[in-house]
Amino acid sequence: MTRILLGALLTTLSGCVVGTVASTAVDLATLPVKVASAGVDAVTTSQKEADEKRGRELRKQDEERGKQMRLAQERCRKGKPMPVDDCTAVRQR
Repeated sequence: MTRILLGALLTTLSGCVVGTVASTAVDLATLPVKVASAGVDAVTTSQKEADEKRGRELRKQDEERGKQMRLAQERCRKGKPMPVDDCTAVRQR
């Protein structure tokens, strides 16, 4: 009885071991492709995000320059310019 049980157990385990070994072999064979494609995706995504971030920063700086220019023009119109204000453009109008 013990021999039959041990034989059945070994037969069952051998199928699991073979399946596990085959699965591991497939995983190892496809691993370099997965790693390479993940690396390409990571570089592409981070470059895209960096470009978007830089674009947002440039737009924000442009908006701030426009705001400062409008404030300087307003000060020039009111006759209270700061020393850094260039009022020649406002006076010509």
